[in-house]
Amino acid sequence: MKGARVPALLAGLTAALTLAGCGVPPSGVIQAGVPASGLSSPRATPPVPVAVPFYFVRDGDPSPYLRKVYDPADLGAVVRLLFDGPTVTEAVTATTELPRLTAAPEVAIDDGTSLSVRLRDKVPRLSRLALRQLACTMAQVPVPSAVAPADTGQEGAVPAPSVTARHALGARSVQVVGDGWTVTGSTDGCPAPSG
Repeated sequence: MKGARVPALLAGLTAALTLAGCGVPPSGVIQAGVPASGLSSPRATPPVPVAVPFYFVRDGDPSPYLRKVYDPADLGAVVRLLFDGPTVTEAVTATTELPRLTAAPEVAIDDGTSLSVRLRDKVPRLSRLALRQLACTMAQVPVPSAVAPADTGQEGAVPAPSVTARHALGARSVQVVGDGWTVTGSTDGCPAPSG
């Protein structure tokens, strides 16, 4: 029995020395507020997907393919998804002229009607058809807009909080800047999404 204590004692001593060498100082009890009461915070509402028409090439022209997107206001993410090309299901009838991106694009709304997209790295100049895919998609991206509550007409009544509605971005032109090139396209004549 004495022989079994020595290895156990050595193992315990080794562990104590290892922990002491970690530089973690000993501490007492740390007070951190009220103990847990069992109440949980309300669950955050999960984001609701929004249908966004992505324009891919079908029969030689841009054509809308509806996809569900959780944050269409993140225009950079929408552009990245578009450049990723059609899904396996969409690829049955669609192709793309857009190249794959290796870096996230920078997207900015210049004013209420124009949008600029800066592509990083060595992305080749976009073809006319690729530019139409991008312009048509960006014109249809639904972005949130605050809608004022209706006036109840009652004196002293507290108006309901404003709600969020969505409207198409409505960009009429898109400027794309690459490494040593710039192209600008219009959203005129884009086929309307169905559904």
